[in-house]
Amino acid sequence: MARKSREPEKPSTAWQTTYGDMITLMLCFFVMLFNPSDVDVTQLTTITQSLQMRETDSVYGGTSLTTGRLADLGNNINALPAMEKGMSLGNARKKAVSLFAPDVKSNRITITSDERGLVITLASDSFFAEGSAELNIDETRDTLLRLSEFFQEPELRGRRFRVEGHTDNTPVADTARFASNWELSAARAMNTLHYLADFGVNEQQFSIAGYADTRPKFSNDTPEGRAYNRRIDIIILDEGHF
Repeated sequence: MARKSREPEKPSTAWQTTYGDMITLMLCFFVMLFNPSDVDVTQLTTITQSLQMRETDSVYGGTSLTTGRLADLGNNINALPAMEKGMSLGNARKKAVSLFAPDVKSNRITITSDERGLVITLASDSFFAEGSAELNIDETRDTLLRLSEFFQEPELRGRRFRVEGHTDNTPVADTARFASNWELSAARAMNTLHYLADFGVNEQQFSIAGYADTRPKFSNDTPEGRAYNRRIDIIILDEGHF
């Protein structure tokens, strides 16, 4: 009588559990090593923008924010973003965070980045009396001196800056010297630039703008929100916003 042949056993999948555990542990290990504070926000923004596809592009890939080094070799650099300007702003941001640490801690200054570039925000209540465009120079001289020195740093040579004045939505008083918040915001920006120029910055690198209450960062429904909206933004402009 012929013996019945045994079917081969299916291979064990027990190893997959061990392998999955190992991969999960490695992922947790590298997540623990990641420090978000080390991320260069400006450079990350530059990379993100460079990889965005425009509808009018005839080829796939990102578009260059600025001409890269390979342009000298005659290459098609449509998908090769240059990072020198982004790296420059990244270094400037790190230096600003260190230089203005006391002002940031006291909420006199905030430092952020957006699509325009590096934004240094001066809390208006610390620099100006309410409804006034006269700088409180006795209280803010040291901060303005540090700002002027910062804008003269070698890595910012050739950059363009814009001083923007902003207000809350409270109308100016009838007895005020300004007809509206438009004039008030522009005058504050202009006076800020005048003091920076007195302390050594090159006025030719700067422009000013007054936006009144048209660009609030917070709701004007609360006193705190209005206080944050009364501000001066000094922007180290990205090349696309000159």
